[in-house]
Amino acid sequence: MTAFRPFSDEQARLLVNLRQRYESWIEVERARRELPYDLRRKTINGQDYLYRITDRSGNGKSLGPWSAERDAEFTGYHARKTELKDRAASLRAVLAESAALYRALRLPLLSSDAGPILRECDRRQLLGSHLLVVGTNAIAAYMIEAGGFVLLPDETEDFDLAWVAADDKSSGSTVWDMLKAVDPTFTVNSERDFQARNAKAYEVELLVAPSRAHSLGTSDQPRPMALPEQEWLLFGRPVDQVIGCRDGSPARIVAPDPRWFALHKLWMSDQAKRNPLKRPKDRKQGLALLDLVVTAMPHYPMGASFAAELPVELRLHFDEWHTEFGARPSSDW
Repeated sequence: MTAFRPFSDEQARLLVNLRQRYESWIEVERARRELPYDLRRKTINGQDYLYRITDRSGNGKSLGPWSAERDAEFTGYHARKTELKDRAASLRAVLAESAALYRALRLPLLSSDAGPILRECDRRQLLGSHLLVVGTNAIAAYMIEAGGFVLLPDETEDFDLAWVAADDKSSGSTVWDMLKAVDPTFTVNSERDFQARNAKAYEVELLVAPSRAHSLGTSDQPRPMALPEQEWLLFGRPVDQVIGCRDGSPARIVAPDPRWFALHKLWMSDQAKRNPLKRPKDRKQGLALLDLVVTAMPHYPMGASFAAELPVELRLHFDEWHTEFGARPSSDW
């Protein structure tokens, strides 16, 4: 059995506080994002108008001649903007305090590059509804869900996202707009158009299941190939956790059901098309995560009813693990 060490009481308390503070902060950030970029009073040919400004260049649209109604709208908007700005600043301070303690307590960490992407996804309310974290970065969320540590690599120098929206009614470039808001240097890799890369060579890959490919806007980027095995990551109940990053900032992760994720990893480790350098890590992660689920996640049952749901490709790996797990003595850190 993979070695497991539960979090201390102090670590567990910190995780609760971090989540509460993060949720308060992201609520304010979402409210700020819903506001117009700016409202301004403009005089044109001697007549005052109220303009909704849409960008830093001052482009905008007239909301009509100045009037008592426009004046109230202008005043209310700026009061609300100031209020939210002040609340955000206050919440950032207490959130930074929790994030600093998170690092000091040596809890699982994400890379600093992943944090801004996740926070922008959350600000736009894309996590869970449109995007899941499906790469190695998800391991940290599974450890938080389990309430303890496992000895596994929990981050890489790239970032894997899966598009999971059943129906997207937003802009046709949902993912690309999000990435460009995080870092305008992101460009699509011309040789691998499912991958975007920024000026620091940090890579973001987008994956999609065939059943969800239709909802990805035709103008969106990157352009993932629909992979049948991604369907497995849509099943079960996702994990939703707030994690600390190496730069001392927090971020929220929504990742697939750990049972399906683990079996998907084991399946990948057996594929000849998979990078041979990654296959041993896939197998190690898959086996360790199944051990972690059965050891510390009783809310994700692994009994006969779950096994009966599995397609034959995954059932073979589940049965192999089940045999190995039953034969191994338990161990502690």
